[in-house]
Amino acid sequence: MSLDLSSFETAPVDVSIVVPVRNEQDNVAPLIAEITAALDGRWPYEIIYVNDGSTDATPARLADLMRMRGNLRRIDHAKSSGQSAAVRSGVRAARGAIVVTLDGDGQNNPAFLPDLIAVIEAGQGRVGLAAGQRVGRKDTGFKKMQSKIANGVRNTILKDGTRDTGCGLKAFRRDVFLSMPYFDGLHRFLPALVRREGFEIGYVDVIDRPRHSGVSNYGFFDRLWIGIMDLAGVWWLIRRKRPTPVATEFK
Repeated sequence: MSLDLSSFETAPVDVSIVVPVRNEQDNVAPLIAEITAALDGRWPYEIIYVNDGSTDATPARLADLMRMRGNLRRIDHAKSSGQSAAVRSGVRAARGAIVVTLDGDGQNNPAFLPDLIAVIEAGQGRVGLAAGQRVGRKDTGFKKMQSKIANGVRNTILKDGTRDTGCGLKAFRRDVFLSMPYFDGLHRFLPALVRREGFEIGYVDVIDRPRHSGVSNYGFFDRLWIGIMDLAGVWWLIRRKRPTPVATEFK
């Protein structure tokens, strides 16, 4: 007996879950099971995995699962282009007006997805981003230290009022994300850029947990040194922002 998935492909979607992954073969199935447990029966949704140039069995695992879940989609990057590029590919492909992102390593608990989505909905157009804020982090001491330094420097310069921009759990309006200037590293500066566009930020405390398996694909230099130039660019963008004029067409 075959499963008819055609109805899933044409069903309306309110929420798109975007998961960027690279070499996470053993984390794919457990995370998708948790996402479906958190969202089934609550919103019409889709799950978009962006395979960022994986060299392991990640694509094969996704292909197997897609045969069982019609709301699971897969986008491939021919070669690894980084987390920001993967998120952007997923958002551009999304059919939902609300997009939620989470890391593919299992450290972000999908149980918090409904809370993030609810913040956006309750904002009634005023809230452009709901950002997860990690508590009880399970990272190494060195990783916690580098995140604390990076967050402190960023907040001092940009004054974005956010203590943790590195959490992969974020919900935002798709149109707001696509209206922002794109650059590599964008995902680390979403609160500052969303505020720049005139929207409010909502926050949800989330409990961090150890990754299920594998090793991190994003290291110290990706998080700190490359981010220095990005920080300067975002600071410049904020300073150059001018109020959007009220435009009226007369006929």
